[in-house]
Amino acid sequence: MTLHPIETGNFKLDGGAMFGVVPKSIWQRTNPADENNMCSWAMRCLLIENGDQLILVDTGIGNKQSDKFFSYYYLFGNKSLKTSIEEKGFSIDQVTDVILTHLHFDHCGGAITKNQNGTFEPFFKNATYWSNERHWKWATEPNPREKASFLKENILPIQESGQLKFIERSEDYFTKNVFEGIDFLFADGHTESQMLPVLNYKDKKIVFMADLLPSVGHIPLPYVMGYDTRPLITLGEKEIFLKKAADENLILFLEHDFDNQCCTVKHTEKGVRLDQTFDLQEIL
Repeated sequence: MTLHPIETGNFKLDGGAMFGVVPKSIWQRTNPADENNMCSWAMRCLLIENGDQLILVDTGIGNKQSDKFFSYYYLFGNKSLKTSIEEKGFSIDQVTDVILTHLHFDHCGGAITKNQNGTFEPFFKNATYWSNERHWKWATEPNPREKASFLKENILPIQESGQLKFIERSEDYFTKNVFEGIDFLFADGHTESQMLPVLNYKDKKIVFMADLLPSVGHIPLPYVMGYDTRPLITLGEKEIFLKKAADENLILFLEHDFDNQCCTVKHTEKGVRLDQTFDLQEIL
């Protein structure tokens, strides 16, 4: 198994929305805001060479939305999904599988592109796209609170293309043996059935954190995003997961942390806290 971080660009989101009930006077110590109260965030994906498979986890925001839509999110940076994959020595046509942790636009927008005829089609023509039944139903029949995050043009063309498959969710929230060396941990606080890949890499376990832990600034338990649909569930999921991460020295791959690709955590008198931060390349 060979791993490649894929930078797809950066965006900005309101700091208050990203930290929920935590006051700005506290969260700005780790995530400083600009004059508009916006903080900078990455949209970092992961490319996995796994035998004869080339697997991409999440796809960033894409480029097909309107200028008005993008103006809300202050996109910046010179990286894109396509160029980052090509920088690693691959083409988009070589991608065999796309794992979508969930279907919010900043995670799946790059999965679909608009062609010259103005119709939507999969960006990865030769890939199988993976979601799960519970989340797919949640996203295609959205509640009013999440409706603006589930964009039909990002989601329905995947199914219409015939390239969609579902990963089975087991009752213990942990599904194995879908891909060699990759398990899945499910979480329901941010959105229904978000699925986090757990990579068995050599003698380590690397967890792609998606929105269960957006950044190192979110490690303390009360630091839960205002975007989470069920924040108390997130609180419990974080507590269980972070204790396990500290006990087992799990490596946490951070999708949204602007400054840090990876971290580990440790037990302290105040609870689980940040241990080390580093780039993924340092452990490969």
